[in-house]
Amino acid sequence: MLSVLIETRNDEEGLARTLASLVGGAVEGMVRDVIVCDAGSTDQTHRVAEHAGCHYVAGGIAVGIGHAKGDWLLILEPGARLAEGWIEEVARHTAKQTMPARFSRARGNRAPFLARVFSTRRALAEGLVISRRQAAALAKTARSAEALARGLATRRLDAEIWVAPPK
Repeated sequence: MLSVLIETRNDEEGLARTLASLVGGAVEGMVRDVIVCDAGSTDQTHRVAEHAGCHYVAGGIAVGIGHAKGDWLLILEPGARLAEGWIEEVARHTAKQTMPARFSRARGNRAPFLARVFSTRRALAEGLVISRRQAAALAKTARSAEALARGLATRRLDAEIWVAPPK
């Protein structure tokens, strides 16, 4: 089973979109819990999380990892949406792999070549599937989910993600 962690800061609309894409995983029994790690929101992010039945914690990703119940974590940016088929692919990966993985960008969501070359890459843009044990070790020195995901060697999943728009 999987714990989903979403680090937020004034992301009520993006959070709602991301949570909607996780409903299938909850129905199928893949998603055990969803933890919203808030970094000081002043909007209604906490209400969105509470209405969706998420566990809401004030603090960074390390606090969220401490509350996670699943052996594997799915870390997403608010606003990212998982495409159909992600449940089966994540189940296959977590059953036989130990290394972290990222999703592939949805075909309709890919930026033109030059835009990709000259833009700043966000480490969490394609999400991150990682074991709780490895994430906990990395979180000791990472101050954010983005920092935790940066520089990791990962496997590419055959499931797609619609990347959150940049802030």
